[in-house]
Amino acid sequence: MELADAKPRAAVAVAAAAARAGHVVTFGMTPTAPETGYGYIERGEPIAGIEGAFRVARFVEKPDRPTAEAYLASGGFFWNAGMFVFTAAALIAEFERHAPDVLASVREAVARRATETDFIRLGADAFAACRNISLDYAVAEKTSRNAVVPASLGWSDVGSWAALWELGAKDAAGNVATGRTVLVDTRGCYVRGDGTLAAVVGLEDVVLVATPDAVLALPRERAQDVKAVLDAIKAGGLDSIPGIV
Repeated sequence: MELADAKPRAAVAVAAAAARAGHVVTFGMTPTAPETGYGYIERGEPIAGIEGAFRVARFVEKPDRPTAEAYLASGGFFWNAGMFVFTAAALIAEFERHAPDVLASVREAVARRATETDFIRLGADAFAACRNISLDYAVAEKTSRNAVVPASLGWSDVGSWAALWELGAKDAAGNVATGRTVLVDTRGCYVRGDGTLAAVVGLEDVVLVATPDAVLALPRERAQDVKAVLDAIKAGGLDSIPGIV
């Protein structure tokens, strides 16, 4: 099987086989561009007996552009899709080893659950007390059982305004415009007017999002930096702006 051409069904089958063997598996998306907004996974040695599954050499945080370009050229790095396959027994064992406090909070939340016909409501206090941490940080980056299945699935996490530009229907000048917008002599932009008219003149490769509460403007290549805006909002004691950040 050519990994770069693996279809979803085939990739899931490989991941399931690795999970049944006790691994905590994530899908590594074959990168198509030096994306700086995604984490990366470096492929390690093949896992014996499971064709298409590999050890994880390391997880890498979001890189700068030169580093991302080097990863793309090497062929041994993949976007971290944040999608996992594992057995319940394997995951519980790894939480016991690497994040026992999280597991304890989860168990308490389940023990204090309330059942309403066909709906289960977890214990609110125990759930709220659980440490805020992703599966990546709590287990995947620490376990010796981690594995990666490379695949090309046309994946995007649609995690930035630039991703919406990439996926959107573009006009002849490469713009994606949504809502109340006016574009004049503008190229390669993502412009959105939610209730507020968003007018752009003479700009290139920018993101402009206008809502009734706020306006966001930034170069499209820095669309992932919206997190910095959110951090600044929090530091200033302001509320985040729904629809912007």
